[in-house]
Amino acid sequence: MTKTPNSGRGFKKHDGKLCSMAAELSDRVRQIAKERGVPESEVFERALERGLEELWDDLMLAQYLDGELDREEAIERVGRAKVKRAERELEIVEEDVEWGLNA
Repeated sequence: MTKTPNSGRGFKKHDGKLCSMAAELSDRVRQIAKERGVPESEVFERALERGLEELWDDLMLAQYLDGELDREEAIERVGRAKVKRAERELEIVEEDVEWGLNA
């Protein structure tokens, strides 16, 4: 990838299109840091923590719903509310599939 002449905020892909995601993320980080009065590094740290927590929860819930983790262990790892929500969501999907098969 090569830099484009747009203040270093974007990158050129092999097909010439700008990769604006990096620029957009950078802009958001700067704005959050400015509005919160914190360094950009702290914004990145918080974002990483939140993202990892969400990925962890997704993994634990997937393992629970796949039968690889028992319910009590899932509750211990992600909390009762998240387990109940995952169970409701699975039930709704199963009902939709059943409805679709019988329609």
